[in-house]
Amino acid sequence: MKFNLIDVESWQRKEIFNHFLKQQTTFSITTEIDITVLYQMIKQKGYKFYPAFIFLVTSVVNSNKAFRMNFNRKGQLGYWDKVDPMYTVFNRESETFSGIWTEVKHDFKGFHDMYLSDVKKYNGTGKLFPKTPLPENTVSISMIPWTSFTGFNLNINSNPNHLPPIITGGKFVENGDSIYLPVSLQIHHAVCDGYHAGVFMNNVRQMAEHPAEWIL
Repeated sequence: MKFNLIDVESWQRKEIFNHFLKQQTTFSITTEIDITVLYQMIKQKGYKFYPAFIFLVTSVVNSNKAFRMNFNRKGQLGYWDKVDPMYTVFNRESETFSGIWTEVKHDFKGFHDMYLSDVKKYNGTGKLFPKTPLPENTVSISMIPWTSFTGFNLNINSNPNHLPPIITGGKFVENGDSIYLPVSLQIHHAVCDGYHAGVFMNNVRQMAEHPAEWIL
């Protein structure tokens, strides 16, 4: 996958980037997303919700290069043409989890099938990252289905220059006839601001409200 280098010296975001990278400033935001229509369609068509959530989030990440920025293994700053999801799966017997990545295609059904295949093959191995080699162009996605939350924060002390977003979903919240999903976005301020967080949440909401546009 192509990695597009960014020339920081000529970058319009240079001052903001350098300031917040030096400060190591990250922030998180949590929003309740109405998934009523999405959830109903998923159930009607016999799909699982988690891969739908992963596909939706990855599509939003891939829609904006600000969410695809990172340092590559050479320490160079840039952005990937496309990222694939690195998501967690839970093993009930050991009460532990594994991180699995699955390549994203354009169609949801194709991704759903590959998700089922990867989970069947790699879950329960006892390894944190059973599917190797790990690609560089990934975005981290997880879900905590046992509890809902109004805020969530994840700290990465060993890699303060981790620029890609980290997205976490929680337990559904029912309010009348509507179903809401808490979605937390954590991002590095060097590459994303409140504007980008708003764009992210609005695009997630848009895809959740119009699932017929991507679930066939």
